Order: sequence, then structure tokens, then C-alpha cells
Amino acid sequence: MKRTLQRLDTIHQKLLTTISTLEPDVYSRRPSEGEWSVAENVHHLCLVEDRVIKELEGALARPPRRLGFFRRLMPTSIVSVRLVRVKAPKAMNPLDAPGKDRAIENFARTRNNLKALCATYDRERLRQLVFKHPFLGEIDGVATISFVGYHELRHYKQIREVLRKLETVNSKQ
Repeated sequence: MKRTLQRLDTIHQKLLTTISTLEPDVYSRRPSEGEWSVAENVHHLCLVEDRVIKELEGALARPPRRLGFFRRLMPTSIVSVRLVRVKAPKAMNPLDAPGKDRAIENFARTRNNLKALCATYDRERLRQLVFKHPFLGEIDGVATISFVGYHELRHYKQIREVLRKLETVNSKQ
């Protein structure tokens, strides 16, 4: 669990460092129609992580249940690969993204809530719960927390891509 939490902290800090210095207009500008802005990416991450926490808390309230050995081998790192575009579930679409300062507060709060949950329950208990991911299928709690980090890495890459596109547009003007 320690490695997973370290990875969560590392990518979270990279993302915060990237977005914290952005001007509000850059933060909220879409590179093109149909593409998310940095603000929408960050809001999406908060929505997903909040949902994950709620689902984990619900699973912790139920009797322990273990996944089969092969289901536990699901590589959550695949989520960070951006070769395949994945459409977010409707409930996770970042409508009405808050301003940068509020988003950073929400982002920090959500991560602190996830880490508090991890501090409350040991690895063994988290292994004994099931999270139903819309694309990965059933994964256990430890894999779910790992997914959060890889999902954040995916969107960190997307944010960097958005910023490159915006830079290109600005240099042509």
C-alpha cells in the first residue's frame, strides 16, 4: 500500500505544480471543440475520486468478499495509457468546472479523504472488497486505489497535451 500511496502523492504533486501557475484563461480554455480544458480535466478527477471513495465506503460497510485470483491480476496501469480514447461515464462528465483556486481546494480535499480511508483500513481489508469499474470490471479495493493514481496520470498527460495545443495556438496568433 505504501508504494501505491507514494505514487498517488507523486502524480498528484506533479499535476498540482503544473496547474497552479496557469493563468485563469489558460486553465479554463479548451484547445478545440470537443476537447476538455485543464479545468474540466481537474474537475473530472475530483468527480471520479469522490465516486471511488463513496463506492469503497459502501463496500466496506458490506461483509468482506474476495475476488478470484485471476481477477486480482487486472493491471490497473493500463488506465494511464492514452493510446485508446475512452469516453467518461455520463455522471463523470465535468460540467460547470469550478475556478482554479476552488478546484485545487477540491482536489486536495478529495485526495486527503482517500488517504484517510487508506489509513483507516489495512491492505488486507481493502483486498476483501469489490469495486465495479465501468471498463476494468470488478477489482478489489487495493487495485481501486491504484486505479485512482493511474487515472490521474492519464489526465496529467492529457493536461500536458492540452497545454501544448494551447501554446501552439497562441504562437500562431
